[in-house]
Amino acid sequence: MIPYRIALYYAPGTDDPLHQRASAWLGRDAVSGAEIPQKAIAGVDIAEVTADARGYGFHATLKPPFRVGGDMQAALQAAQDFAARTAAFALPPLQITDLDGFLALREAEPCPALHALADGAVTALDSHRAPATEAEIARRKPEKLTPRQREYLEAWGYPYVFAEWRFHMTLTRRLTPDEKTIILPAVTDALGDAPAIARTVTDICIFAQAAPGAPFTILERLKLRG
Repeated sequence: MIPYRIALYYAPGTDDPLHQRASAWLGRDAVSGAEIPQKAIAGVDIAEVTADARGYGFHATLKPPFRVGGDMQAALQAAQDFAARTAAFALPPLQITDLDGFLALREAEPCPALHALADGAVTALDSHRAPATEAEIARRKPEKLTPRQREYLEAWGYPYVFAEWRFHMTLTRRLTPDEKTIILPAVTDALGDAPAIARTVTDICIFAQAAPGAPFTILERLKLRG
């Protein structure tokens, strides 16, 4: 089956405690696609709070989801070629952060190699991206974007790339202050010390969406060999 959309993401390996704990928090394993019963949290509907993040799978975006224009195999080969010329690097410890109202894991210190990885992923695959439709552009609410974000949206199909990109692994939707007081300690406990474990980015993942609205799953894990 040809996917509706693909994306290039960073996702920890299946043997990494962070994959296991974050997947349990979100309620789905993006590797197997299996649903995972979520632990109830008094005062919030945790399934609703994590619904969007669950659909995309636990990840950090490098090349945002896009429809392939042309040959799917050529697009996948471009991702493989990009991984082959990219070197592995140490990832700083991660920490739970309030990112514009969303809770997400972010790097504890700057990591130029991480930003270079995202920049390279955007450019390496963009020639295989089908042009954004009017509906896709409208969904990004261009009237609320900065001039640079609108420029990126027009050129690259997504406003938050290059200078606007921020590494993040989403854990919730945007929360109210009251929800945050409940959910922040709960997710901190759920993830434990896994975010801060020393790890190396040794591979990146092609995620695929089978149909509009379908959840994303890992199609292929690509070793960094540069």
